[in-house]
Amino acid sequence: MSIRALLAATFLALGAGHAFADQTEYPLTLKNCGQDVTFAEAPKRVVAVGQSSTEILYLLGLAEKVVGTALWIGPVLPGYEAVNENVPRLADNDPSFESVVATRPDMVATQFQWQIGPEGVVATPEQFLELGIPVYTSPADCVGKDNSGGGDGLRTAKFSTDLIYQEIDDLARIFNVKAQGDALIADLKAREEAARRKIAGLKGDVSAVFWFSSAELDIDPYVAGQSGAPGYIMSTLGLRNVIESEEEWPTVGWETIARADPTVIVAGKMDRRRFPADDIAVKLEFLDSDPVTGLMPAVTQKRIVVMDAQAMNPTIRTIDGIEVLADALASSGLAK
Repeated sequence: MSIRALLAATFLALGAGHAFADQTEYPLTLKNCGQDVTFAEAPKRVVAVGQSSTEILYLLGLAEKVVGTALWIGPVLPGYEAVNENVPRLADNDPSFESVVATRPDMVATQFQWQIGPEGVVATPEQFLELGIPVYTSPADCVGKDNSGGGDGLRTAKFSTDLIYQEIDDLARIFNVKAQGDALIADLKAREEAARRKIAGLKGDVSAVFWFSSAELDIDPYVAGQSGAPGYIMSTLGLRNVIESEEEWPTVGWETIARADPTVIVAGKMDRRRFPADDIAVKLEFLDSDPVTGLMPAVTQKRIVVMDAQAMNPTIRTIDGIEVLADALASSGLAK
């Protein structure tokens, strides 16, 4: 059953009394990123800065309320292409403060604090609040993470999908669609558990490295450390991360990676073209042709898994990443 069908079936199955009990009472105040955020009523117009935040709103059936979106690195979730075409794209990357305000939103949802946060490149939450516009930030970008230094910040606690489920539940309460939120969370948890069961037994010490991108091909790549979404994917499936750094995306030399000899290389695929290695074709060519990587058993034995780069970020797509890697391990014979 598709997510859309599941949400519809769950909502229709609710009795009138249960549905009434799930109604949000306004004003609603939530604790978000250490701050109280208050909503006088269900928002009617929302701008979502971040692909994952936008897609969660779509999955909750709230697309008609999204009056602007920005910061995309890949195609929209399958099945939502037509929906997404009708939502104005304010920018592929950073929207301007003026472009967001021009849509007349009564709420802004942001995926990252480096976009909208204390040192946000778009604005601070206070700038929006001065105009009566509350800002909701994805918990995955602020819970167990220090963003005070700007940029991507420093994760101080390991990511888990519980933070994504919290975001879904919060947004469902904000928009008074609790039943849809509960159904979506239940479906995602079931998918996560099914992927775990698929490879309940790995054959020996199976390890991996996740390659997101590289600023230049001849310098150290950005690979996944222990604390981000890839770290969660690997621990969930029982793989060992050969990168021991607690940083979310440290740069590590290919010689060091080759010595660690990962069983599998997971390469990020994205539409973004900030760096040459954003292109998956460039990644695959490099792995085959570079004198160091070309000799790695993971390369010579074709144990390279292509994964949507969104799944490597702490987003709703992380569950997709768990499924993709579980399927690859099962089909390659690395799982019992």
